[in-house]
Amino acid sequence: MSQRAKRKFFIAAFIIPTLVFFCVFTLYPIFRGIYISFYDWSGSAKNMDFIGLDNFRELLKDPIIWTAIKNDYFLVVGKVIGILLLATLFAIAITRLNIRGSSFYRVIFFIPNIISVVVIGVLWRYVYNPNMGFINSFLTLFKGEQVQTAWLGQENTAMWSLLWPSIWAGIGFYMILLIAAILSIPSELYEAADLDGASQGRQFWSVTVPLIWEQMKVSILHIVMTTLNGSFIIVWIMTEGGPDNSTQVMGSYLYQMGFRQYHMGYAAAIGVLILILSFITTVVLQRLLRRETIELA
Repeated sequence: MSQRAKRKFFIAAFIIPTLVFFCVFTLYPIFRGIYISFYDWSGSAKNMDFIGLDNFRELLKDPIIWTAIKNDYFLVVGKVIGILLLATLFAIAITRLNIRGSSFYRVIFFIPNIISVVVIGVLWRYVYNPNMGFINSFLTLFKGEQVQTAWLGQENTAMWSLLWPSIWAGIGFYMILLIAAILSIPSELYEAADLDGASQGRQFWSVTVPLIWEQMKVSILHIVMTTLNGSFIIVWIMTEGGPDNSTQVMGSYLYQMGFRQYHMGYAAAIGVLILILSFITTVVLQRLLRRETIELA
């Protein structure tokens, strides 16, 4: 075997298994979901009835799906702002302010990222418990009277109550990412800024932010995609979409229609909607962030 053939064989040995897994576990489910969305199907292979675009027409008339879309983007915006703000603050504090025990804080903040989302959901349900939850106990201590607010049982507080654990669970990962980016900035740049009389705030905006902007872009895109495609678990564990469907997200509504009501065709149509919205959101964000990069440069 020639050297060129050996090289091709070596490359193929690594690419083909990955490509096969990608096709089986990513491409096939996508196309299978699109196919099922054109059928009225309860999950049994014997009763698939072709109905064309009827599932999508029903989807556009469904008020719950519009609530789910609104809730998904509420979590997207809230998580992007909350996680990036806090992750950047903690990353700056650990790297630039020379806080003692910085390694300890890195571990503490990263712990939620190695805990199962199910465990996080159950934990925060106890935090919000009306009778013995931490928040109501804390408020009772200060008000001097018993507080029994049902944080997850009221439409005006339920979505906000889901946002805080989502932010808490994501800070550590992005903090570590930003710490690595900040530590890669040459110290000479900060020394030059000090000589020019730049304050810590000016150094942050003029030195740190432009040089970690690529990592921040990656963080924003990652938060958006994981939220649109993965917010289902925390919602289902904590509220199951209630009260009165006020906390439904597209993923939880898909699960409810597909595996609780056995309306698989309609659930597949919701999955196609998630795919379309994720694609559009990613494209729009990439264009906006590219423009911001040009302006920073």
